[in-house]
Amino acid sequence: MLTYHRIESIQDPYFRPLHELLGTIFPPEEVLAYDLWEGPLQDPGIHVYVALSGGEVVGATEYRYYPDMKVAMTDFTIIGKPAMGIGRFLLTRREKDLRRLAEASGTEPLGMFAEVYDPYRAASHEFGGVSPMNPYVRREVLSHVGYKRLELDYVHPSWDHAGEAVAELDLCFLPKDEELDRLPAALVVRFLETYYSALPNKPEAWLTMIGKLRAEEDVRLLPL
Repeated sequence: MLTYHRIESIQDPYFRPLHELLGTIFPPEEVLAYDLWEGPLQDPGIHVYVALSGGEVVGATEYRYYPDMKVAMTDFTIIGKPAMGIGRFLLTRREKDLRRLAEASGTEPLGMFAEVYDPYRAASHEFGGVSPMNPYVRREVLSHVGYKRLELDYVHPSWDHAGEAVAELDLCFLPKDEELDRLPAALVVRFLETYYSALPNKPEAWLTMIGKLRAEEDVRLLPL
């Protein structure tokens, strides 16, 4: 039996095993330092949940909903052990909670953003921790769920606050309307500037990407 438990402080006894799990799944530049989590976890708009099995953290997900933009963002979904149904469990619990958040705000969501590594471009595929978290597997799962990639040369600021540009990823979107084939560029800019407002050191490549988006009317959604 899996339990869905929200973490709202680094003092939560399940936070340390969650942070250790993050370090086994993602590269260092993708993981926020332990102490720096205190503020985000206290933000009511950031939802961090772990999947517990027998008191052990076996999975986790983080997400947020922006009612003013009517979009959600999946920060991460982690499966710590295979063959336990963790991915499905996290997906259904997250969808139910996001529906609740949208209804509470009186909005109808357009869809949900996510970032995913492109292992066909990435120099190293050593990260991933367990087989279900292999970059190839993660990408295919998002594709099967219905995510599409935005047509842009995507980079994001590193979460280690070093101000480096993290590349070899795609920004993706899961549209509520599966026939949707493009997003307003202004929406993408607003989302990215909001989402990365917590990182003060923006690399030049990120600023250039934002500048190019500002000059566009929309961004195509392509198969992932």
